[in-house]
Amino acid sequence: MAQFFKAKPNKTKQLSAKLSLTVTQLDHLGAGIAQHNGKVVFIPGALPGEKVTVQLTEQKKKYAKAKLISIDEKTPNRAKAKCPHYQQCGGCDLQHLSIDAQRQHKQAALTNLMSKLAVDVKDGILTEPVVSEDWHYRRRARLATLFNKKSKMLELGFRAANSNNIVQIKQCDVLAKSLSNLITPFTALLNQLHAKTTLGHVELTEAENGVFAVLRITKALKESDSQLLIEFAKAQKIHLLTQDNEGQLQSLFVADEPPADVITENHIRLPFYRLAEGQVQCQFSPGNFVQVNADINQKMVAQAIEWLAPKKNERILDLFCGVGNFSLPLALQAADVVGVEGVPEMVAQANQNAKENQLNNIHFYHADLSADLSEASWLGQIDKLLLDPARAGAYESLQWLSKMKPAKVVYVSCNPASLARDSQVLIEQGYQLSKLTMLDMFPQTHHIEAMALFETR
Repeated sequence: MAQFFKAKPNKTKQLSAKLSLTVTQLDHLGAGIAQHNGKVVFIPGALPGEKVTVQLTEQKKKYAKAKLISIDEKTPNRAKAKCPHYQQCGGCDLQHLSIDAQRQHKQAALTNLMSKLAVDVKDGILTEPVVSEDWHYRRRARLATLFNKKSKMLELGFRAANSNNIVQIKQCDVLAKSLSNLITPFTALLNQLHAKTTLGHVELTEAENGVFAVLRITKALKESDSQLLIEFAKAQKIHLLTQDNEGQLQSLFVADEPPADVITENHIRLPFYRLAEGQVQCQFSPGNFVQVNADINQKMVAQAIEWLAPKKNERILDLFCGVGNFSLPLALQAADVVGVEGVPEMVAQANQNAKENQLNNIHFYHADLSADLSEASWLGQIDKLLLDPARAGAYESLQWLSKMKPAKVVYVSCNPASLARDSQVLIEQGYQLSKLTMLDMFPQTHHIEAMALFETR
C-alpha cells in the first residue's frame, strides 16, 4: 500500500517570501512587533501603527524575525534620522522615533516588564522621567581603529550593528560637540603617523578640567610620531595621553599650565567631574566606568540621595560603587558610608577621591559581589543600601539582605529585565516598591535606565 507523507514546509521559501504586516507595539529593545500565523514577528526599524512590507529572516517555534523592506503607511511619530551614519552604525538605534515617543515607549516598557515579572506598578509609584538634552549629551566615547590594507588608511569609528566591522565616521551627534568636532581632524592626524598600522582605540572625554584624548598604542612611538601628536594637542587645546598594553599612561601634552587641578602620583593629569552642587570632585582614569550623560548623572545622584534621605547618624552601603559616584556625595550627609567595588583599580581611585575631598567617614573595599560574602569585614547591619550594578544585576548580592537589614534600598539599573528579576528577591524579603523612575540616560537609543526605591513594609 502506498504511503503518503506530509511534505515538510519549505523554510527557504518561507524566509524569501515578502509579507505585509501591521506593527502594534515595540519590544523593550526597540524592535517593532507584529503578528503572523499566530507568531510574534520582531521587525527592527518598524514603529507601532505602521503598515510595512517585510521579509522573514529567522523562524522559531514561537516567534520570527524579519527585515524591513518598505514602510507602506507611516506613523506621525516617525522622525528623520539626524545622523548620516544611522543605517550602518550600531549605536543610536531609535533615531527614527520622535523623542517624546521614545520616552513614552521607555516608560511603558519599564512598567510592563516590572508588572509582568515582579510587581504591579500601581498609581503613584511611577514618577516623572528624568530627562536631559536629546543630542550632544555624551561626555565620553571609545572609538575603534582599523587599518584598511586595501586603501592603506586607518579608519576611526564605531562598530557596525551586530558586527565587528568599523563604520568610519566624521561626526557623532550624540557626542559632546567638543568631542564630535575632534573626529575628522583626529583621523587625519593618525593617518600621518608611522605607527598607524598598530594603533589601538581612541578614548575621548569631555571633563570639567578640559577635553582628554587617550590613544592606545601597542608599540613605543617614534619621536616624530610623538611630536605630531603633541602639535595636534597643542592646536586643539586638549590633554593628550597614550596607554600601552599594560595599561600604563604617559602624558604627551597638558593643555593648560600651570596645573589647575589634581595630578596623580605619576604626574598624569586625569579628568574629573563635580557632584553635589560642586562640593565633591570625582576623578577617574581611562577604563574606569563613569556615567556618560553628565546632566542625567547629576540629576540621578540628587534623586538617589533624596530618596535615601541619609541622616548624620546612619551607616549607608553603596554596592558596585565604582570610583565613588554616589558614595562621595552620600558621605557629605551620613555618619558612615561604605563603598564596595569589584574592580581593584576603581577601588584605588575611589580611595584617592575620598582623600582629595577630605572625606574621612567613607571607606572603600574590593570584593567580588557575585561570590560568597559571609566573611566580608564590611558586611553587617546597615541603615540604607544603594545598588548600581552592571547589566547582569545584583541577584547574588541581594542574597545577603537578611544580614544587612536596610530600611530603604535604592536600586539604579541599566537593564530593566535584571531589575525586575531582582525586585522579586526584595519583595520576598519583605520590601515593597515605593517609587520607580525611568532615567533617559541614552536618548536616540533603546537603552532604558531606571531607579527604584524599596522600603520595608
